[in-house]
Amino acid sequence: MESEGVRLQKVLAAAGLGSRRKCEEFITAGRVTVNGIVMDELGARVDPDADVIHVDGVRIAQASGHIVIALNKPRGVVTTMADEHGRECVGDYVKDFDERLFHVGRLDADTEGLLLLTNDGELGQRLGHPSHGIVKTYIARLEGRVVKDTIQAIISGVPIDGTEVAVVGCRLVETGNKTSVVEISIHEGRNRILRRLFEEVGHPVIDLVRTTIGPISLGNLKSGAVRQLVNKELGNLYNSVGL
Repeated sequence: MESEGVRLQKVLAAAGLGSRRKCEEFITAGRVTVNGIVMDELGARVDPDADVIHVDGVRIAQASGHIVIALNKPRGVVTTMADEHGRECVGDYVKDFDERLFHVGRLDADTEGLLLLTNDGELGQRLGHPSHGIVKTYIARLEGRVVKDTIQAIISGVPIDGTEVAVVGCRLVETGNKTSVVEISIHEGRNRILRRLFEEVGHPVIDLVRTTIGPISLGNLKSGAVRQLVNKELGNLYNSVGL
């Protein structure tokens, strides 16, 4: 923290936590930490580009200038920021943002749903690292009638290329004679792993949609729409990877 920095309450207010007066109350109540140190006196100055600020234990990430965007990726869109072959790509959906964004992980072209984009390299790296155990949940529409024994086999572990797929949970949402719907949560991100998994158990994927990444949910975000994560939702994402 540098003496010529920005007043802490101004940074908190700019991050959307309320009026400057309200943010001063957070400080004097001892609810704010900067780099792990409680700041309970007014007048403290911070460097919003370098200092790590928490309120009630939740990271105030937007204070640093970093942003995170949630995109509901449509089917057929490739997960690249630009495509040399002229195909529609996720970069087309965030071109109005001034920040230099990159996608966190990827979805294959045929898979829809939640994709995060950010300009925070440390966040992106941690979200993708298996040590943080970020769970991703998908809804899959499958060919055929899926039975409970198949669900149990998936939970127990199906080997793909000699390594069992790390399934956190799997449940049958809907079943019929021709198609079934399954919700599945996994840790890992091997290429097309869910499609390969369901193929292995005899139920090829018809449609696949990612609905959550860690604490972030797709919610009612329409296909092709984007929203910027703010306040507690953003803080929870940072907390999930220890930032």
